Amino acid sequence: MGAIRDVVSARLPADSAYLSVLRMITAGLAARLDFTLDEIEDLRIAVDEACAMLLNESVPGTDLTAEFELAGQEMQVRVEVATVGNSTPKRDDFAWMVLTALADEVDAVTDSPDRMAIVLRKRRGAARPS
Repeated sequence: MGAIRDVVSARLPADSAYLSVLRMITAGLAARLDFTLDEIEDLRIAVDEACAMLLNESVPGTDLTAEFELAGQEMQVRVEVATVGNSTPKRDDFAWMVLTALADEVDAVTDSPDRMAIVLRKRRGAARPS
């Protein structure tokens, strides 16, 4: 049997009241890849933190989109919002440090002047830096 390779997308109102839904999706998909409980919790917190950073920059009344790509022992999560003007997350603040501590890879993407995304990657069984 081949490795799992799926893409799951979600579109939610860009409002913190809906982040619990995204955390639940994250946990369910990570469990599908047999992540440990600690890895699942790290990923849930990282996705929550990324969304909180994006919601601070989002246009009120718009949507937050999330795309989860599951491939083998890795999950990539891209969360994105509409913004006003060209902005990027601050890479020197505490929230960014939390993201980089919990995920194996983190990047901020601005494909257009009115959109911002954060992309996280987490691998099952990856050793964390000490």
